[in-house]
Amino acid sequence: MGTEEEAQAALQELDGTSLDGRDIRVNEAQERQNRGGGGGGGGGGGGGKAPSKRRSLTTRRGRSADANLTGPSSFSEQDLLELDARLKGAPGFLRQRRRDMKKRESPGTAAASPAEIGGTVEISEPITIKDLSAVTGIKSAEVITYLFKKGIMATINSAIDAEAAIEVAMEYNIELVVKEQQTAEQKVLDEFENREEIDVRPRPPVVTVLGHVDHGKTSLLDRIRQADVAEHEAGGITQHVGAYRVNIKGHEGAERSVVFLDTPGHEAFTSMRARGANLTDLIVLVVAADDGVMPQTIESINHAKAAGVPIVVALNKIDKPEATEANLHKIYGQLAEHELNPVEWGGQTEIIKTSAETGVGVSELLELLDYQSELLELKADFAGPARGTVIEAQMQEGRGPVARVLVQQGLMQVGDFIVIGRAFGRVRDMTDDRGQPTRSAGPATPLELSGIDMVPDAGDKFYVTETLQKAQDVAQQYRDDERQRQLVTRTKVTLDNFADTIRAGAVKELRVVLKADVQGSLDVLAKSLNDLGNDEVTIRVLHQAVGGINESDVLLAEASGAVIIGFHVVASSHARELADQRNVEIRVYRVIYEVIDDLTKGLEGMLEPETKEDRIGVAELRQVFKIGKLGMIAGCLVTDGVIRRSATMRVVRDGVVITDNRSIESLRRVKEDVNEVRVGTECGIRIAGFEDLKPGDELVCYSVDQVARKLG
Repeated sequence: MGTEEEAQAALQELDGTSLDGRDIRVNEAQERQNRGGGGGGGGGGGGGKAPSKRRSLTTRRGRSADANLTGPSSFSEQDLLELDARLKGAPGFLRQRRRDMKKRESPGTAAASPAEIGGTVEISEPITIKDLSAVTGIKSAEVITYLFKKGIMATINSAIDAEAAIEVAMEYNIELVVKEQQTAEQKVLDEFENREEIDVRPRPPVVTVLGHVDHGKTSLLDRIRQADVAEHEAGGITQHVGAYRVNIKGHEGAERSVVFLDTPGHEAFTSMRARGANLTDLIVLVVAADDGVMPQTIESINHAKAAGVPIVVALNKIDKPEATEANLHKIYGQLAEHELNPVEWGGQTEIIKTSAETGVGVSELLELLDYQSELLELKADFAGPARGTVIEAQMQEGRGPVARVLVQQGLMQVGDFIVIGRAFGRVRDMTDDRGQPTRSAGPATPLELSGIDMVPDAGDKFYVTETLQKAQDVAQQYRDDERQRQLVTRTKVTLDNFADTIRAGAVKELRVVLKADVQGSLDVLAKSLNDLGNDEVTIRVLHQAVGGINESDVLLAEASGAVIIGFHVVASSHARELADQRNVEIRVYRVIYEVIDDLTKGLEGMLEPETKEDRIGVAELRQVFKIGKLGMIAGCLVTDGVIRRSATMRVVRDGVVITDNRSIESLRRVKEDVNEVRVGTECGIRIAGFEDLKPGDELVCYSVDQVARKLG
């Protein structure tokens, strides 16, 4: 197609659109006439050659011989070049036109982002700035700028913690709900919690033996087991936690099993409880009839009480000459002082007289334990994957890491994949409490197993998993969390932060461990502390004793979230070091009223503050205005006091409170934003999140103060 035809096609597309005010519609007849050659200059013979199209197109603009000629031949080459440029620019023009039309569309046609209207948004951890921007509509640059002002350097792909993300969202009136990422350990826990129980049956009770050193705990257990364990202990004192399963005849004559835990004093028991390992169903407190209640006995009582486990007293060494009736009644009195009132005295504590040497009372003790366990209705699932708790762990030559565990649910078998705290592996071999190999074990069975990659801690939970990979994932998660815990210091329970701890729901009472130099001071101090408090708050003395502050006191305080109070005593260097490691507070006093004052302040901090409302001003709503995007504006006259923008507001209609605890979003006088408006002045009030306003409503402005309460 020639240049003229191209121009003609372009002109036809324009459908009559004018260029520089000239009509460009083409008279087809005249066009055909021009193409035929008639009427042109140089018309020498009839067979003369038609004028060149190129030449006619380049003829300068002007009136031709035919005044009516308006065809393409009337346009110069410059005209066509201009036309061609305009046609080429048309697509860009149309795109720009569409963009302009979109801008003119109603803003209601597109959904507003949370950053524009506020609201609630959910996000899952881990949180990156890019993710936060996507779900909230807040620009990434604004998030980065906000964090930079807070001293946090970040990029669009940086991960931020939940607290920082929530803080950013709050700046845009967005409530950010953070969903915690489910860890591998949580997934395994959920599987065990939600799995269907297969074979639920009564299980043997787990009994922990506690008492003062050398009061015969291990010898009594030896008599029960009919095994010579005591001879193998260094100096006759238990060096490790022993777990033994004993078959006994119950009170109805049926053969049953009982699992006994023999501990080195009470430290291991406390350590496991501090880790949340609730192994024990019953406690046998061994008291020597020739020695009575000793300091470690009292500590054992306090540990048992703190764990909330029933106590049975075994009054051991009853065959000794010193075990006279008078001494026995004296011991009864000592036990009663610690709230273990004997049944013989009308109390609730069962006391069985025993002798590890002669076996006197052992059968009665076992029968009582069997009866107590029936009352507890202990049951477990004897099928499915096993789970339980580590009693003790160590490295053994030739076997590697070895863990003594107690199966609590399910069936444990050789070859199972297992995760134990930070350790994982495949069970290579298992031995029972008598050292005999076994290939499977059910609930309430103590075992020693190998095949794990490292030594776990006492009190760690173990779980059997479907695959080794899953066990490794859980163990790795545990190691990562442990590393993180080492970086973040555990919050110390102190008298200064006890009020915050109470509000967080961690404790309901102020717990203390009390040590003094003499019994007289201890008695006076204990009585004074017991007199403190009221129906809402109280002091609970977990343990009181004469003497310096030792490691046992620190362990008890750590496990129970208590504060150690010392009066005219000091803490040993080992106790101080342990307290620093475990973040336990030790306070030492020399004046009794200072102890009372500090603990009184601690109790007062636990009291819920009193709420005091102070009415600031009242405005009468005269007229309601609706102003564009601002919404409903209350046109008011202040009739009393002052209306402050920073205060809280309630709306009262016909004596009835319509809404309360509202904030003032906007306060204007004439056209100016103001912070307060005084009586007799008209103003405009915009109440945040509330638009159900009517003339005649009363807008009450008030402040709420929290007033600390005092005891008494």
